[in-house]
Amino acid sequence: MPDSLVLSCLLIFFARVGDVSLGTLRVVMVTQGRRGRAALFGFFEVLIWVFAASKVISSLGKPQLAVAYAAGFAVGNYVGLTLERWAAMGNQVVRVFSRRGEQLADELRTQGFRATLFHGMGRDGPVHMLYVETERRRIPSILNEARRLDPQCFYVVDDVRIASSVDDPPRKRWLPAYNIRQRK
Repeated sequence: MPDSLVLSCLLIFFARVGDVSLGTLRVVMVTQGRRGRAALFGFFEVLIWVFAASKVISSLGKPQLAVAYAAGFAVGNYVGLTLERWAAMGNQVVRVFSRRGEQLADELRTQGFRATLFHGMGRDGPVHMLYVETERRRIPSILNEARRLDPQCFYVVDDVRIASSVDDPPRKRWLPAYNIRQRK
């Protein structure tokens, strides 16, 4: 393979890794309602894609370029998801079901988490549910503490798109999107 073909394959490969990674991050921004970042990522994603795709399409007689394009797409998905996991942007809610709910709630509160405790009845008797909303990057500490205090606990983690509290009233920019009226 001539040097220029190898260089073209590498450029296409890395361009695809870049644009697909940006695309993954853009989708996360869209689902979290971060319009500005989503638009910025989308702009660069498509700009890179246009150049990579045009190079491959203009050289259909060189199948190595198409292979580099496909390989870059595959690796870009992996890299994009890895970056998204590492960045851990946004908030999540954890619901922990445990027989030691009161002890776990006290421990989480001493660590600065706002935990709400509910009493319920499970299949095998009384159970507690803890509801904790926090930054995504802090979720592992909650789960580790829950497993440490109750190895038999069950938990569910969900993404949070919007949440409000007395300490943090909803921002005005969200109001039109959710048809919420602020009292004067």
